[in-house]
Amino acid sequence: MSNSGFNVKYHVLLPTVILVTVFLRYCPASFYGSLGEVLTVTQQRTIAIFAFAALMWIFEIVPNWVTSLTVIVISLLTISDKSISFCMNTGDASQFVPMKELMRSFADPVVMLFLGGFVLAIVAAKYGMDVTMARILLKPFGKKPKTVLLGVLIVISIFSMFMSNTATAAMFLAFLAPVFASLPDTDKKGKIGIALAIPIAANIGGIGTPIGTPPNATAVGNLDSLAGITIGFGEWAIRMIPFVIVMIVFAWLLLTFFYPFHSKEIVLEIRKDNHKKTYKDYVAWITFGATILLWMTEQIHGISSNIVALIPLAVYTATGVFGKEDIKEINWEVLWLVAGGFALGYTLDGTGLARALVTSINFGSMNIILVFAVAGLICYLLSNFISNSAAAALLIPIMIAMGRGLLESGNTDVFNAIGGQAGLSAFVAICASLAMCLPISTPPNAIAASTGLVETKDMVKVGLIVGFAGIVLGFLWVTKIFPFTTG
Repeated sequence: MSNSGFNVKYHVLLPTVILVTVFLRYCPASFYGSLGEVLTVTQQRTIAIFAFAALMWIFEIVPNWVTSLTVIVISLLTISDKSISFCMNTGDASQFVPMKELMRSFADPVVMLFLGGFVLAIVAAKYGMDVTMARILLKPFGKKPKTVLLGVLIVISIFSMFMSNTATAAMFLAFLAPVFASLPDTDKKGKIGIALAIPIAANIGGIGTPIGTPPNATAVGNLDSLAGITIGFGEWAIRMIPFVIVMIVFAWLLLTFFYPFHSKEIVLEIRKDNHKKTYKDYVAWITFGATILLWMTEQIHGISSNIVALIPLAVYTATGVFGKEDIKEINWEVLWLVAGGFALGYTLDGTGLARALVTSINFGSMNIILVFAVAGLICYLLSNFISNSAAAALLIPIMIAMGRGLLESGNTDVFNAIGGQAGLSAFVAICASLAMCLPISTPPNAIAASTGLVETKDMVKVGLIVGFAGIVLGFLWVTKIFPFTTG
């Protein structure tokens, strides 16, 4: 990267990022086309921050968590309701994001879930639980690295259909630690492939059921309340689980192509431990099992998975299972990285930029196929920077309203032939779940980054291929292969 003191990152890429950021901040609003007609000063600042964050994350000029912290500080200084005084002279105070909203990104419930997940992983390794559970889950898939990778994808995707994607990824971070350890340092590509399997399987698997991920619930709920279309659990699952299977196989082939294994087999050796079991061993195992059970049964007891993640933290620290030395092993960089992603999402939503972007597009004048394509791509792009839940919640009601307008105008034949409102809503939900290009795109992505094995370029490459392949297949799936029959 450097030669005779010349560093491409700092002497070429960083100045380029700064120039792009400054240009987007101070260029005439007309540069943004129809969006510029409604763009506020605060929203234009947000676009500049958005571009700065994206480019810094993609090029990795500084560590990703440093970019996240920088984004939070810049946002606090320029677009929060406690900004620098001269930044406040833009008129409507409602254009600013509440300072407390940005600050609470450090303690967002999902960040707490991460914290609990890291604690589980540390304790699992400390008490030998990780190897035991990994062997049990992956035993049916043999010892060949390729089939173990397929097993990882399948098992994670199944769990993700019934519990939080983030909780699933956090749980498997602990399970897969011995798998990484069993591969030699020379098998770096294979380790990257397994690390990337965590977010890919968690994100894709969630598509399979209405409760698998919030965008699915958003689609089902809005269709019921706004369009009078009821889609049951079975009706969604029978259509989407085959889609998940196809995408998991595609992801497996892709990962084995880009990240081939050199090792002939993966052997998970259970460490011989002759020490006498103490109450701490039993506390570690029982609490771990109870946490997983609570995560898997959230729909029954109603306790948020984010709250469940804090239970082991409380129990382990209170009983001495997790001590002050163990705290040093928590990956704080990833927690700050995730916080920066949430802060960016708050700015896009709080300044009204996300809604302005969507509403500036005249869907009503488009060909219906083009509506699907544009809506899906916008949701995909937004979901790489804001939560997929927020992107789906923003777009799906707009799509249903547009679809209702088409039905009321009598122009129903083409629309209903490709799935109607149900197909369009399901497609947008799929696109939200497929966004996984950056470490901050989804919490499972950040968990993969926490392994220290995955660089952003790997995530971008695989994320784009899986994402766009999924968008194309998703469109064909809900419109031609297995369309909803509810209109």
